[in-house]
Amino acid sequence: MNLTQVAKQLGVSTATVSNAFNRPDQLSSKLRDRILSEAAELGYHGPNLAARLLRKGESGVIGVMMVDSLSYSFSDPVASQLLQGIAEVLVENGKQMLLLSSALDSAEQSSAESLPDGFILYGALQGNSFKQIKRLGKPIVKVDYQSGSTHSVNIDNEAAAFIIAQHAFKAQKQSVAILGLRLVDSDRVCRLTPQDLLTESQDVAHSRLKGYLRAAKEADINVVASQIWHVPINNAETAEVAVREVLGLSEIPKVILCMSDVIALAAIRVTKELGIKVPEELHITGFDDTPEASRSVPALTTICQQSIEKGRVAAKLLLNTPTGENTIQKIVLDTRLVIRQSCP
Repeated sequence: MNLTQVAKQLGVSTATVSNAFNRPDQLSSKLRDRILSEAAELGYHGPNLAARLLRKGESGVIGVMMVDSLSYSFSDPVASQLLQGIAEVLVENGKQMLLLSSALDSAEQSSAESLPDGFILYGALQGNSFKQIKRLGKPIVKVDYQSGSTHSVNIDNEAAAFIIAQHAFKAQKQSVAILGLRLVDSDRVCRLTPQDLLTESQDVAHSRLKGYLRAAKEADINVVASQIWHVPINNAETAEVAVREVLGLSEIPKVILCMSDVIALAAIRVTKELGIKVPEELHITGFDDTPEASRSVPALTTICQQSIEKGRVAAKLLLNTPTGENTIQKIVLDTRLVIRQSCP
């Protein structure tokens, strides 16, 4: 039943029914309770939200599309921190968050994609997700992905990787291993080939690799492809596979540069199991500065990339950019080297 039919059935005006659901201060408690109770008996539970949204032209919902599945995104500490920052700003502004994943086929969530008033896109989306969203003509902010056509929030990954590698090489100028994240198109842990090093990409992983290699070159350290591992997914189990390969070499490297704290913390756990002392025998660095980095024993030397603040900035940029704004804003947040015991 619609509002008009309910009002006629209850013998009151449509305004009275509307007030009962939307403006309770306009009615006495007794009258409101009667209307809500009798309306519920008729199967009416309030004005149609979809119709209201059509009238207003906005939903009050912001879509956040993750590059990975939602179950993985919730387990990833960096993604969780980003979502925390976004949520803080949306709550302050009376907005709701709708989580989407580019890992799903666009057809499976096309109806959900039509609801948000704007989108925050996290990472290099898979498939046609970006094209699908861009066709909607709604505001977009990209995070952790370089884009010439939309607003974006990033850090300088190459510069940050260079700084932490430069720090690591000050104390140890011997052999090095790099545990990269999503460097090649493979779902298995593997070492890179010389051909892989020729890949030209602006994504996060390749930007960090460029920083590591630039620091190695300045320190006169030769790093070849076989000293670089591809870790396909940022979780402890997969990282440990790569770490065990590195630590199983006939000559164990003196420095392991990891492209995430998750990988670095896995390395610390395996070294304890194998009786390798960190930092006395091996230096390990991470990237992210997740909460676990400071709690680890030894505590992890890493790069703070302000993941929570990144979420806040992205949400504010999306909400505060006027519709039809032609100037593309590219915000680059500062990073910070955090020196702890794993690589003093």
